[in-house]
Amino acid sequence: MAIIQHLIVDEYGSFIGKHSERLIVYKGEEKFIQAPLLHLESVVIANQGISISADAVQVCTERGIPIFFVNSIGEPYASLYSAGLTGTIATRRAQLEAYRNRRGLELALALAIGKIQNQANLLKYMSKYRKESDPTLYEELRRLAAEVLDERIKLEHLSRSPEVREGKLSIEDLRQSIMGIEGRAAQRYWDAIRLTVPEKYGFPGRVGRGAADPINAALNYSYGILYGQVERAIVLAGLDPYAGFLHMDRPGKPSLTLDLIEEFRPTVVDRTVIGLANKGVAFDQDKEKRLTPEVRRMIAEKILERLDTPIPFENKRYAIRAIIQIQARHIATFLRGEREAYQPSQLTW
Repeated sequence: MAIIQHLIVDEYGSFIGKHSERLIVYKGEEKFIQAPLLHLESVVIANQGISISADAVQVCTERGIPIFFVNSIGEPYASLYSAGLTGTIATRRAQLEAYRNRRGLELALALAIGKIQNQANLLKYMSKYRKESDPTLYEELRRLAAEVLDERIKLEHLSRSPEVREGKLSIEDLRQSIMGIEGRAAQRYWDAIRLTVPEKYGFPGRVGRGAADPINAALNYSYGILYGQVERAIVLAGLDPYAGFLHMDRPGKPSLTLDLIEEFRPTVVDRTVIGLANKGVAFDQDKEKRLTPEVRRMIAEKILERLDTPIPFENKRYAIRAIIQIQARHIATFLRGEREAYQPSQLTW
């Protein structure tokens, strides 16, 4: 029997209960999933009409197993953790204070630089497999990767400016400039991605909420799965997922989660979804252009599998999931003044 580390429940009418040292998923009288708590790392509830017992919630929170709720298009709408995880006062005070000082601005710049670097690295990764088979596409991908990196250079110039180094500016002074640079890099990146996606998918370029094409629907759903993993890492690091830097504060907006997820979108989601498309995988949709339940489950499993993939990081090899956790802790130590700088992780190519 395969070990279940990430329990995904998406069958309408399911019930999640606890018996002894297991979570058991029922559909009517039938037990169709049993997940030992010993190996379980997360629970994802990915449909309406699913219930969970208080006993199951209690044992998950006691053992540090988060429960994530996402809707049919991958938008997270709730997460359950142990209440004790929010009691990290020193870290949270430093996090809030950093919004007004150079550390908050330096972190925002580093996260934007990391996102752009990983976008360029993914384009280089995709280009190298086309050097012989499609030289024209190879050259175009390399050109667009270089243009993405041009935007990274602009961010580096900002980060090295005396005004930033001397703490004369805050994130509010440079947010629009950073977002503008990031937006130009994203435009070139998605232009390049569109060239690699088979025509049969009708990929128009990046579309967020309300996307009708299967590739964007798959990307959006995948980002929702990744979101839960990033938020978990942030909470376990003692940080407040709603007090971010690059993304503006709004009621109910998990700004820090949205900040950190940017570093890992190309590494975890874009590479996985575009890879599936290039293998000809069908992203079936219903009449309302939502991915079918079977496709959603397949995508969730692929993203969680990718998160367990070891890649080089800090002169060792770690699962990407572990790197997300390490980076969240690095953010915490940087904001507390115990780390000189925050260095984003890089996708190898």
